[in-house]
Amino acid sequence: MTCNPRYEILFEPMRIGPVTAPNRFYQVPHASGMTNALPRVRAAFREAKAEGGWGVICTGACSIDPSSDDAPLPFATMWDDNDIRAHALMTEAVHRHGALAGVELWHGGASVMNRTSRLPPLSPSGIPWMATHVGFMGNLRPKTMDKADIREVLRCQAEAARKARTAGFDVVYVYAGMGYLGYEFLLPEYNHRVDEYGGSIENRVRFVREMIEVTKDAVGKDCGVALRVSLEELRGRPGRNQPSEAHELIELLAELPDLFDVKMDSSPTDCSASRFTGEGSHEPVIDFVKSLTKKPVVGVGRFTSPDTMVSQIKRGVLDFIGGARPSIADPFLPNKIREGREAEIRECIGCNICISSWHDGVPVRCTQNPTAGEEWRRGWHPERVERTDAPERILIVGGGPAGLECALTLGRRGHEVMLADGNRTFGGRLTFEKTLPGLSAWNRVVDYRLGRLSEMGNVSLYPESVLGAGEIIDLAPDRVVLATGARWSNMLYSSLEIPVGRLDHPDVLTPDDIAAGRLPQGPTLVFDFDNYYMG
Repeated sequence: MTCNPRYEILFEPMRIGPVTAPNRFYQVPHASGMTNALPRVRAAFREAKAEGGWGVICTGACSIDPSSDDAPLPFATMWDDNDIRAHALMTEAVHRHGALAGVELWHGGASVMNRTSRLPPLSPSGIPWMATHVGFMGNLRPKTMDKADIREVLRCQAEAARKARTAGFDVVYVYAGMGYLGYEFLLPEYNHRVDEYGGSIENRVRFVREMIEVTKDAVGKDCGVALRVSLEELRGRPGRNQPSEAHELIELLAELPDLFDVKMDSSPTDCSASRFTGEGSHEPVIDFVKSLTKKPVVGVGRFTSPDTMVSQIKRGVLDFIGGARPSIADPFLPNKIREGREAEIRECIGCNICISSWHDGVPVRCTQNPTAGEEWRRGWHPERVERTDAPERILIVGGGPAGLECALTLGRRGHEVMLADGNRTFGGRLTFEKTLPGLSAWNRVVDYRLGRLSEMGNVSLYPESVLGAGEIIDLAPDRVVLATGARWSNMLYSSLEIPVGRLDHPDVLTPDDIAAGRLPQGPTLVFDFDNYYMG
């Protein structure tokens, strides 16, 4: 199969200053939960995306100095020669597939706690970052930066940029978003300075401008420099000569960086769950940027539809299609579009378990892509599995997400697979959950797997098939996989209470009861021990 002519624009080479990306697919910086302690895990995770066709592959936040210490949350560092060697594993892996490698140099400012380094957090005016997206972070009173502190951060940025070039990065970032130091200088709520770094928008932009300038000087003429900046808050502030301060910011810096990476202000809006926002939700905030700069612009919006991607480019919203969550869900998304295999894309469902993984301090997980984070440790590949030399006849009982994935993997390995489920349709819990408000996208988990299974002659599907031990014995499979899932408990418990046992009463209902059609009568009290979405 060949690329649909409508989508060929997505595969045009694009300049980022002195370097050229092979196409418009840009894996923007995003957390992976993989620190410098896991350099090979991290390199393999990023390499899968380069192999899958993403033209630019970036790191997550990479600290420039111990005064930017995000512990206990996982983060990378660019502090010494050991860090150079760790990051070089990733750049070498990315370059093997012809992609560019980018590094998101980062200083957390008042939003970090510096629990390991024990250094005072830094900020423009000594104001805690109370809007941080992690509640227990950023509540210390930070130090107000004096001129010496500013010069030292600029020195650290330049030194980290030089190390990044030594490690092999092609694009080096200045980060001024999501509550971190550069962004704190931009916002008047956190910048009360009365010197040349505070007051007018021109002065508040000065620190970010100087960060870009020292970065460009440090990396030389053969490396791109990107500015990543949040625009949501500034877009809501009227400007003096422009519709908003976001417009004025872009106008002031229009020709300085080689690329603008534009985004929202915090996790709830920047990477909002599909329950609340759809594809391309950032557009109303960032749609003006290209009108004020000739430099390329990348942005995100949980893009999975190539038609939406092309629309963003042709309407002048973006030059690069940014992807974080979609690149995790399907590292091979670009190649599938290039090869005319759009139906095979494992579309991100916006459940945000990837973000939850980072909050838990562990490597990223993905509902759609179980190989994410296991590429090096277990040798798992998102598209290829090793064929068996000894095919078996395998029965899988239970056609929910786990049973479907099991059938798909075993089928790809060459086994004869029988997948049985007692319901009329496959999908398990998603059969109900997809009907909840805003969760229709979650059924992509089922649609993708059923679509692939329907193409496999060695996999048979048996809905409405309730199997007991006798029926299973009669089928005489070589192996049996039980994928019948679990049920919600009716015990009253939480992390702050001792379990009191089951609440055996006809009016006590669990989500399973609701899914089965039993509804409460009269006033209802909801105990939400899931704290995720079910309540």
